Amino acid sequence: MKNNFNIAIVGLGQIGNYLYNEIKIKSKEIENKTGKKIKIVAVSAKNKNKKRKFKIDNKIFYSDPLKIFDEKKIDILFECVGLSDGISKKIIETALRNKVHVITPNKALIAKHGDHLALLAEKNNVNLEFEASVAGGIPILRSIKEGLVTNKLNKVYGILNGTTNYILSEMEKSGDTFDKVLKKAQLLGYAEPNNPKLDLNGFDAFAKVRILSALAFNNLISKNKCIMEGIENINIKDIKIANQLNLRIKLLGISEIINGKLFETVHPCLVNKNTYIGNVNGVMNAVITHGKPVGETILQGEGAGPGPTSSSLLSDLLSILRGNIKFPFGISNSKRKKVKILNNNDYTNSLYLRFEVKDKPGVLSSITNRLAKFKISVKRLIQTPDKKNNKATIVIITHKTTEINFRNCLSIFKRNKNILKFPTLIRLYN
Repeated sequence: MKNNFNIAIVGLGQIGNYLYNEIKIKSKEIENKTGKKIKIVAVSAKNKNKKRKFKIDNKIFYSDPLKIFDEKKIDILFECVGLSDGISKKIIETALRNKVHVITPNKALIAKHGDHLALLAEKNNVNLEFEASVAGGIPILRSIKEGLVTNKLNKVYGILNGTTNYILSEMEKSGDTFDKVLKKAQLLGYAEPNNPKLDLNGFDAFAKVRILSALAFNNLISKNKCIMEGIENINIKDIKIANQLNLRIKLLGISEIINGKLFETVHPCLVNKNTYIGNVNGVMNAVITHGKPVGETILQGEGAGPGPTSSSLLSDLLSILRGNIKFPFGISNSKRKKVKILNNNDYTNSLYLRFEVKDKPGVLSSITNRLAKFKISVKRLIQTPDKKNNKATIVIITHKTTEINFRNCLSIFKRNKNILKFPTLIRLYN
């Protein structure tokens, strides 16, 4: 096996910039641990003159990343552009076809094109590594592919987005509104300054769920329409009420096999404060797996930022340098299967429902009667009057019901003049 490896880094944003410095600083340490020498021979970015912590040598800079393959002998390529299509996909495809190992933190691309790219890597006998695409510095993908490889997993879930976890934790801690805490998260660098939408609406976490599913259950990446809800509508009022009930709101990504069918979802959940997941706060991520014979395993750590991400990228690098040529999703693409999908309508949960209503006789009974009509039974009820404004807040915790049941039930409340706005709904974690 060769002893010298040429490296290219495409994309010198926050992640690529940090990675470049880490490789420069740790090249000797990497050599000591692997017996292999590494050298950065090419970098690419939109703007060569952008202010960075290092000076770019003109001899290794490419404004067009695809030209790298024509002019340099590359062994390992880091893709840090971050797009789900376009140049990111083209770069990776070109690298794999040229028998170049690829390492990427690009969860959107892997969730969308992972099957195609994995097949390409397998055909060319090179690695496609994406440990950094899920949960930052937490080695969850390697744990599933290697540490838990002989276990039959049936569930993987957790807090997969540090931005949303920070916002929810800070709202509870400070009592500030969603908008105020979001601005704070942006100032601290926890949320994108211009467009944090993909974090807040659940898309980021959902891409990670799809990757986890494919690894945990040996299936092709699912394309089905799933329940995906973010935290944009979480109100400080709900956080305060949850606190009174010894509950806490967390955005959870969940993937599990239910009656032989795959179910994937991302949505806010009310979790008990006494549980492990209920105490993962701030920017922390946590991923929990269930399987046989291992039972439950838990991995926790910082899920975002250049430091944790770079840690996983370098972990992939060392794996390649040590000669670990392996299937991207743990098994050959030909053996990965297309699984049956659980109908979203059949998903069952207990519900938290908050109604803002006119404080007058008969309003509560009209709500409970409506719930009863759809066989949704009340487990707990809290009514708080606001006599000054002639209003009341009604909070109902239900027993378990199906997704289709409660959606059909709630639709009628839009037309009830005594209900001041459509009820807030948060599922309880089963």
